[in-house]
Amino acid sequence: MTASTPRNDNATGDIAKLEQLRISRDRIRTEIGKVIIGQEELIDQMLIAILSQGHCLLVGVPGLAKTLLISTLAAALDLKFNRIQFTPDLMPSDITGTEVIEDDISTGRKSFHFYKGPVFSNIVLADEINRTPPKTQSALLQAMQEYEVTAAGTTYPLEMPFFVLATQNPIEQEGTYPLPEAQLDRFMFNLWVDYPSLAEEVDIVKRTTTLAQVNIEPIFNAADIIELQQLVRRSPVADNVIQYAVALVARTRPGGDQVPVDLKNRISWGAGPRASQYLILGARTRALLDGRPTPDIDDVRAVAVPVLRHRIITSFNAEAEGMSSVDIIKRLVAEA
Repeated sequence: MTASTPRNDNATGDIAKLEQLRISRDRIRTEIGKVIIGQEELIDQMLIAILSQGHCLLVGVPGLAKTLLISTLAAALDLKFNRIQFTPDLMPSDITGTEVIEDDISTGRKSFHFYKGPVFSNIVLADEINRTPPKTQSALLQAMQEYEVTAAGTTYPLEMPFFVLATQNPIEQEGTYPLPEAQLDRFMFNLWVDYPSLAEEVDIVKRTTTLAQVNIEPIFNAADIIELQQLVRRSPVADNVIQYAVALVARTRPGGDQVPVDLKNRISWGAGPRASQYLILGARTRALLDGRPTPDIDDVRAVAVPVLRHRIITSFNAEAEGMSSVDIIKRLVAEA
């Protein structure tokens, strides 16, 4: 067998998986649609983040079924799911776990035993993450970046796959703690959960005010998702697509030569290299979910807003003019 044969076999297998992945994406939409009305684009973006090994921050007013959407997605993917309600008195050990002194009946000696916290799951819902102080928020940092937890000098690996899906209320700011920029940057996507349309809300009321029970059929499992994550990393990307993504991120940095002159005083801080990485990973995954083996520039444009929204800090001038980071991103994409 020549050295090229395994690569050809892998390529053939990857192509076969593309159609299966596209069909599975449609089935996941159907299963989630049994519970969640509308929000198809939001569901697609969450799937993109999960298959890209990224975390999501969902921002929306109360009552838009953010928590229900995440728990339903976990059921459709057949993943272990834990919900953490973030409150001002939540401690880091409430997330990661704690060591407890126990008596060994057989020896009469005392020993420490580590009880794992709710972060030891496949999908962790950090509900209203901005309601807890930065010290507790940072307890998620190591888990989100390193996929492990350290307690009392011992490191415990997390079970893969692992995702943090956090929610945030944008209107009630009393008693909240803004997320540190370092933690914000660890979220691949910042997703805005909008109000349903009138027709969708009518359907929501009809479905949720009866005794009907809904069963979600699992479409993937943990092993499937890990395999698909590897498929995303193997998919080829043309150099011009990578160059476009990097150039787009460079245009958000006010100190560089790439940013449009009239935007220099409207951006305080731009996006870092992690944004370029997530643009390419998101573009790769979007293309695969559509059944295409390689992404194009349009795929990068499609994920630009959720990747860059929380990585661009607007200046006072922009705020005075009512210009948001999304306005800046849309303009940069349109002009690129």
